[in-house]
Amino acid sequence: MAYMMPNERLKWLTLCAAVVVLASVGNTLAANPADSDQKGPVFLKEPTNRIDFSNSTGAEIECKSSGNPMPEIIWIRSDGTAVGDVPGLRQISSDGKLVFPPFRAEDYRQEVHAQVYACLARNQFGSIISRDVHVRAVVQQFYESEVNNEYVIRGNSAVLKCSIPSFVADFVQVVSWQDEEGQLYGTLEDQQGTDGKYLVLPSGELHIREVGPEDGYKSYQCRTKHRLTGETRLSATKGRLVITEPISSSAPKTPALVQKPLELQQAHSISLLCPAQGYPAPSFRWYKFIEGTTRKQAVVLNDRVKQVSGTLIIKDAVVEDSGKYLCVVNNSVGGESVETVLTVTAPLSAKIDPPTQTIDFGRPAVFTCQYTGNPIKTVSWMKDGKAMGHSEPVLRIESVKKEDKGMYQCFVRNDQESAEASAELKLGGRFDPPVIRQAFQEETMEPGPSVFLKCVAGGNPTPEISWELDGKKIANNDRFQVGQYVTVNGDVVSYLNITSVHANDGGLYKCIAKSKVGVAEHSAKLNVYGLPYIRQMEKKAIVAGETLMVTCPVAGYPIDSIVWERDNRALPINRKQKVFPNGTLIIENVERNSDQATYTCVAKNQEGYSARGSLEVQVMVAPQISPFSFGDEPLNRGEVASVNCVVPKGDLPLDIYWTINSALIVNGELGFTIVRLNKRTSSLNVDSLEAAHRGSYKCIANNSAGYAEYVATLEVNVPPRWILEPTDKAFAQGSDAKVECKADGFPKPQVTWKKAVGDTPGEYKDLKKSDNIRVEEGTLHIDNIQKTNEGYYLCEAINGIGSGLSAVIMVSVQAPPEFTEKLRNQTARRGEPAVLQCEAKGEKPIGILWNMNNMRLDPKNDNRYTIREEILSAGVMSSLSIKRTERSDSALFTCVATNAFGSDDASINMIVQEVPEMPYALKVLDKSGRSVQLSWAQPYDGNSPLNRYIIEFKRSRASWDEIDRVMVPGHTTEAQVQKLSPATTYNIRIVAENEIGSSQSSEAVTIITAEEAPSGKPQNIKVEPVNQTTLRVTWKPPARSDWNGEILGYYVGYKLSNTNSSYIFETINFITEEGKEHNLELNNLRVYTQYSVVIQAFNKIGAGPLSDEEKQFTAEGTPSQPPSDTACTTLTSQTIRVSWVSPPLESANGVIKTYKVVYAPSDEWYDETKRHYKKTASSDTVLHGLKKYTNYTMQVLATTAGGDGVRSVPIHCQTEPDVPEAPTDVKALVMGNAAILVSWRPPAQPNGIITQYTVYSKAEGAETETKTQKVPHYQMSFEATELEKNKPYEFWVTASTTIGEGQQSKSIVAMPSDQVPAKIASFDDTFTATFKEDAKMPCLAVGAPQPEITWKIKGVEFSANDRMRLLPDGSLLIKSVNRQDAGDYSCHAENSIAKDSITHKLIVLAPPQSPHVTLSATTTDALTVRLKPHEGDTAPLHGYTLHYKPEFGEWETAEVSVDSQKHNIENLLCGSRYQVYATGFNNIGAGEASDILNTRTKGQKPKLPEKPRFIEVSSNSVSLHFKAWKDGGCPMSHFVVESKKRDQLEWNQISNNVKPDNNYVVLDLEPATWYNLRITAHNSAGFTVAEYDFATLTVTGGTIAPLDDGMGHGNVHARIPMPAWMPEWLDLNFMVPLIATVVVVAVGICVVCVALSRRRSDDMRGGQKDVYYDVVYNQTMGPGATLDKRRPDLRDELGYIAPPNRKLPPVPGSNYNTCDRIKRGRGGLRSNHSTWDPRRNPNLYEELKAPPVPMHGNANIYGHGGHAHGNVECHYRHPGMEDEICPYATFHLLGFREEMDPTKAMNFQTFPHQNGHTPVPGHAGTMLPPGHPGHVHSRSGSQSMPRANRYQRKNSQGGQSSIYTPAPEYDDPANCAEEDQYRRYTRVNSQGGSLYSGPGPEYDDPANCAPEEDQYGSQYGGPYGQPYDHYGSRGSMGRRSIGSARNPGNGSPEPPPPPPRNHDMSNSSFNDSKESNEISEAECDRDHGPRGNYGAVKRSPQPKDQRTTEEMRKLIERNEAGPKQLQLQQTNGAGFTAYDTMAV
Repeated sequence: MAYMMPNERLKWLTLCAAVVVLASVGNTLAANPADSDQKGPVFLKEPTNRIDFSNSTGAEIECKSSGNPMPEIIWIRSDGTAVGDVPGLRQISSDGKLVFPPFRAEDYRQEVHAQVYACLARNQFGSIISRDVHVRAVVQQFYESEVNNEYVIRGNSAVLKCSIPSFVADFVQVVSWQDEEGQLYGTLEDQQGTDGKYLVLPSGELHIREVGPEDGYKSYQCRTKHRLTGETRLSATKGRLVITEPISSSAPKTPALVQKPLELQQAHSISLLCPAQGYPAPSFRWYKFIEGTTRKQAVVLNDRVKQVSGTLIIKDAVVEDSGKYLCVVNNSVGGESVETVLTVTAPLSAKIDPPTQTIDFGRPAVFTCQYTGNPIKTVSWMKDGKAMGHSEPVLRIESVKKEDKGMYQCFVRNDQESAEASAELKLGGRFDPPVIRQAFQEETMEPGPSVFLKCVAGGNPTPEISWELDGKKIANNDRFQVGQYVTVNGDVVSYLNITSVHANDGGLYKCIAKSKVGVAEHSAKLNVYGLPYIRQMEKKAIVAGETLMVTCPVAGYPIDSIVWERDNRALPINRKQKVFPNGTLIIENVERNSDQATYTCVAKNQEGYSARGSLEVQVMVAPQISPFSFGDEPLNRGEVASVNCVVPKGDLPLDIYWTINSALIVNGELGFTIVRLNKRTSSLNVDSLEAAHRGSYKCIANNSAGYAEYVATLEVNVPPRWILEPTDKAFAQGSDAKVECKADGFPKPQVTWKKAVGDTPGEYKDLKKSDNIRVEEGTLHIDNIQKTNEGYYLCEAINGIGSGLSAVIMVSVQAPPEFTEKLRNQTARRGEPAVLQCEAKGEKPIGILWNMNNMRLDPKNDNRYTIREEILSAGVMSSLSIKRTERSDSALFTCVATNAFGSDDASINMIVQEVPEMPYALKVLDKSGRSVQLSWAQPYDGNSPLNRYIIEFKRSRASWDEIDRVMVPGHTTEAQVQKLSPATTYNIRIVAENEIGSSQSSEAVTIITAEEAPSGKPQNIKVEPVNQTTLRVTWKPPARSDWNGEILGYYVGYKLSNTNSSYIFETINFITEEGKEHNLELNNLRVYTQYSVVIQAFNKIGAGPLSDEEKQFTAEGTPSQPPSDTACTTLTSQTIRVSWVSPPLESANGVIKTYKVVYAPSDEWYDETKRHYKKTASSDTVLHGLKKYTNYTMQVLATTAGGDGVRSVPIHCQTEPDVPEAPTDVKALVMGNAAILVSWRPPAQPNGIITQYTVYSKAEGAETETKTQKVPHYQMSFEATELEKNKPYEFWVTASTTIGEGQQSKSIVAMPSDQVPAKIASFDDTFTATFKEDAKMPCLAVGAPQPEITWKIKGVEFSANDRMRLLPDGSLLIKSVNRQDAGDYSCHAENSIAKDSITHKLIVLAPPQSPHVTLSATTTDALTVRLKPHEGDTAPLHGYTLHYKPEFGEWETAEVSVDSQKHNIENLLCGSRYQVYATGFNNIGAGEASDILNTRTKGQKPKLPEKPRFIEVSSNSVSLHFKAWKDGGCPMSHFVVESKKRDQLEWNQISNNVKPDNNYVVLDLEPATWYNLRITAHNSAGFTVAEYDFATLTVTGGTIAPLDDGMGHGNVHARIPMPAWMPEWLDLNFMVPLIATVVVVAVGICVVCVALSRRRSDDMRGGQKDVYYDVVYNQTMGPGATLDKRRPDLRDELGYIAPPNRKLPPVPGSNYNTCDRIKRGRGGLRSNHSTWDPRRNPNLYEELKAPPVPMHGNANIYGHGGHAHGNVECHYRHPGMEDEICPYATFHLLGFREEMDPTKAMNFQTFPHQNGHTPVPGHAGTMLPPGHPGHVHSRSGSQSMPRANRYQRKNSQGGQSSIYTPAPEYDDPANCAEEDQYRRYTRVNSQGGSLYSGPGPEYDDPANCAPEEDQYGSQYGGPYGQPYDHYGSRGSMGRRSIGSARNPGNGSPEPPPPPPRNHDMSNSSFNDSKESNEISEAECDRDHGPRGNYGAVKRSPQPKDQRTTEEMRKLIERNEAGPKQLQLQQTNGAGFTAYDTMAV
């Protein structure tokens, strides 16, 4: 949480207090029993199952509940998780409504708008959940319905379907159909009956009967309506009937479709289709299966169920209509059937009985769920909103416990809906079971003293405590006293006193606390020293089959053993018995025969004393009853029943008795006779059975061991008999009639009613089930009885016993007069005669009167009217005649009939019809190029519905004789005239027509049609390739007649050919020059790919038709994939065959012409110049002329016209071996008078592995044979012996491989001699040694005397050392060769005769040294670096690996070839800092890393705009023009807008994602008010924050004056208002800082005194005390520097919150996050605002001055030039810091915020010392240059601990470098894993003792430990919770903790803000300096890898940057130093940084 303002803190304190009060209230309520008026929640208004709404309307879902206390409403999802607000999409209003506001289609979110919700109501008594609420928002989508053609055989019926897209099918329904003439076909409800040819079915289909040929000419459209939006529309297509004439007879056929089960809501209508056709036309019959059987019965057709052709229509469906229906179709040829399953759903509802019940502890509770509806799939129960896993309708809780109280709910569900009911279970009585709170422990003691045992128990009600010893209750006696009392808090204390305890008192004592709600007990042993003693055991009775468990009651201590005996045999003696060492005996499944006996318990001690006690066990047998029954069949009334109850097992005496239906049977009563036949049998007899004898009979047998029972049921058949016999009844018409008919009997009779057919009794038929007639439990109900219900009725009661009962009654209805037709219309043409008739039925006599418009009509007053009456059998007919109708006769005529029982009336609406009047007000609503939309006012229709209007139109120059007409239905007053020509003048008029005739024409209107989109296609389209990615398109305009207006331009669309993708269109303006061709180049296309191009012209109306597709390929490119399956085969020693498979066709990017094979010997492969190329068109080739026995590397690539493609992966093959060449050189040296030493050099080309050498020798001149000598391959010399002195010999040598012997070397002649001069047999040679391996250089010498051998290395005399020594054979051995060993080595051999020498050259192959990396160029998204190898490299370099990473990212690598002078690193972030270094590699391995290059891409953070260009103010809003911002070279991403009133502390976030291209308006501001506005502009280089002050205008548009601070400054901060009686100087703005200053100074003095007093006792120079110490308080604080703790944002400064996902090593003992440690430098210019504001009150932030206390002669600590040496002391203290803090210490800095929790302090951890007690220059965290005086202000606690063994690389600058380790690895700052906490920064530095003393790049931004996506979350303090607290008021300078700088303005630097992510690179040392004295927080204590400047300090490369602190100070005072220079002075002191925030 960001820093809390005082008023906010107060809010939180108030909230906490409220929570505490609520908690205590809750506890009180919980403790007290619920009052009677308190109850759990109950829903008052529960939301419905389905809420469908349109995105344009939104929805509100209401949920209300009652309860006491009032329940809280929470909305949840179906998984139980709570639902929160989603801004703009979902809100929860204060009154508990779930609100879905209208939303845009693109804002649709499935998890919000298509979700199952529920409403949860809860209070302290429980929770309930509403039924499932399925919310579905429907986004308005365009849809079209379609009607397809239907194929039908003539004479059959056809069904036309209206196809509605599935995505709207749930919301759209068919309302009507029409044909092309506008004829409407309505639904079943609209039409009278179902007899017509056309019928619209309830499901929306159009049913057409008996189709004839004429029906094929009509087409039909359906009209649909969207039920959410109310929109209606016609189908897009018209369907028609395709009628086929039958060729021959055919059986009925049904389409092969699966009939889906149908589902329908109760009271709706449905149609079951039977789509069969045949010839002759088949007949249809519908059947319904009887449920649960395969039997079916014909469907009864009536008013509600109708059949039209094959379609069954059910109106107002009821649940009973559910079932499986079968349609059977037959004609003379065959038959077919179709099955359909129909489910009629009824709404679900549920109720729990009882709704509330109060149950005592341990009693049972039963809830019954009563539900209705259909279908019901599941029943489930919940308690307090949690599922119980119970699915039965009845929930039974056997024994109620405390936790059972609460709210119970029963849910019933099916696939469509759910319903719930709730009930509450309350607890009655008191409910705390006993609990033992305190009890006695086991004790061992001597006899004699008294014993006091105590037990304390609690519970409600108060429990009783009793005591037992070894299972026997203890009663009070002279030595045992039991007492108890109740404490104040209700606990019971009971104690047992034993006076003068005896040995016999030992045993197991138990206290038992018992109340009606439970039992608790505690037992422990009391051991009393003494002899064994066994208390007397009482006789034990146990029931057979149970388990006997008895413990021997032993006293005395110690007891050695306890055994049980029976008949002097120690137990156990069988498997059922178990004996335990503590004296417990268990016998399982006890039986009388085997286990009833006397058992003896024997207890012994070690001395052999024993005691015995006996236990008599008696086994009792419980009774057992043999089964009995009254027989399988029911008995008849009057018969005899008898049954015996036999108890074969069980101890006597036995008690046997009988019950019927749980009531005891008494002998002699109710006809029962009970006879006890013997001790074990009882007989029950009934002489004459009656209905009362039916029931459940139970025989119960009892004895002392238990009881048994057996039940048998007796059924008695009883014929029906009347309970209530019906009699004749008379009812008034319209009343609700009820006739009762009740009978009983067994089985229960079924009572049915029937009605007589006709007017006389005799034949009866079943009553038709209808709405007003029903039979309930035998009673006939006729609601609203009418005359038609009059007649004879039969009530019948039948149960299958006897003939049954029946009674006939007469039901008569006394009827008043009644008109069958209450209202009808009658028409007549004006001027013609008319007759009105009215017929009344009822009891005569009946009188009839006539009214006209409710006025009495008297024919005497108008001779046009005549009245006549006629008596009929059922009533009276009256006729009114009118001679000649007039318009005034259009009136309501009423006839009133009266008799003795009442009266009735009927009305006739008389309509006099005539031709309509002419339409008027003809208007043009809309027009287009080819149509016009007209409207008019409907004229008087002449009392006859207007059939149609005729719209007549003509061109303006034509006469009205040449007209066109449009017919429009008469019900509309709008129409469209189509098929007009664009841009043409027309005259239009209209005529109305009804059945009577046509009206006159209306006045004509004149219109001109509009322009229209072009109707022609562009012409002469050509598409030609330009290059591999570009096509040029040229075309000409369409024909002029097709323009339909002026062409503005063209849309050129293109796409990949042969794909279904959409065209991509580009727009081209029209060229007005006549005949000029248009053209367009399409760029960035795929290589050698066919594209389709279309063009359409457009004018201001729209676009014309698309042209035909033109297809063309782009030019060929290079193949993007290499040939695959490359393989090589060696053929000979100089040829290799290479084969491959061509690359995939899609990657060829052209036509492959040839393939190139690149090959070279593998050891020369790295050198491009030595590679050979061979071209071929085939897929294999043979390489010739290769070196023998050589490993070759090969690659293959494909070539197209576009160039060379990608090379394949290198493959390798070796040529075959061959015979070797001759040895390159031979020497023959005299060794003596009979020996010559022959030595040689191996062949230059061995062409294989040499297996041996052959030395040939031959005496010269003689014809002697040549001698040969075989020599092993590793031997390079041979001593020829037994030669003749002074005789010349000729020698030559050959080498051999496995193939054979090679050529011979040159011959050489030598002659044995006594004189043996010194000669060297070895040859001059070049040796190549690998770095770190041993090298040996031979020098084999001969001579007599033995020659002396000496070596010279690079011309210097050799002397042996550790690494080099001379071997006995003259060779020189060099161990562990290094680079410096390379050079010339000469060996000299000398004796008295001669001397000789040879020279070897040693080449050392080593991994490359660090290459030179320099920056060549930068752009916004790329860096160009120049790479140069190290001059000292001897081995050929094979290439480079380039490593680079963004400031807060991962390392990436790129391979660079050795020839590349420059390399481009692309796709980088704009305006971001990067690190770059390189390593070289050769065949030895990877080399050392170069120096790290710190650089950045171009681009800066956004630039501030001028206020007038950016802000535009009005009275209640402000407009922001974001285009006024400059993006600094990196595109803007978004803006964050915040505002507040000037006198408020908290900022309100308006938006966190404003797009840069838009203007933005901040609304709802108050007029004439000062506001602050904070804008944060983001791009990839960072963000810039600007604050603006502005005042809204007054309501009239005027401006307001600036606020005054009393000094004429217009200060933005208003004074805090004070009471009038307080003096003026008591301003809080003054007093708060003053008091805070005094407190801080006082605390500081105390702390310093305490610290000094403790310090004196320490040895100041001993121990490991180099501590990271200054934390935040002393970072760059010079003398006089203070920390202002009054500022409201100080907490934010010091306790900067890290982003939540930083993984950091925790400080031991805390949850403190390392990245939260603060490490920011100090320095400030003025006040605490980024820009000094002269309006601010200078007293407001007056600084305190409390300099640090210097320690022990640290002179010049604070000067910018001097530094205190890094001695081992904790150098100096600050006020408030106690004692020194030693290595690995964890300390708290109070006042720091820790992880958003202001109540916690921060833990900081120090570093260990590097070298034990050795002083070091600087310390591990500060990275000072060696030898440089260590800065006193070492780092704060922000460093984590060093690591001991991570990346143990040695320093790359001098010393040994570990070559074979891979390139350095750099950690992600976000991944400073905990396990690495102690393993960082271990380096071996060859240039000083400092641990990691070289400076590394600095990351000055602690915020940037966050990964990219979290950069804002961390700074806004949670998701924009309290945004940018730290921008409120800031020091404008200072960001480093380096040096201690004085502020030239005032000596009051403040903590700067945590810099934002990606802030302005120019303000950071990352790019410009390697002199940082800190490891930044953003590195998160991470390992920086090798650095190039571990040793010496490197200066910044820019001359301007190399300034001293003094120069910088002067520049700052003159405002000359650029922002970059403000931070370059880091090792030397000031470390000023211009901060980016501005207050504008």
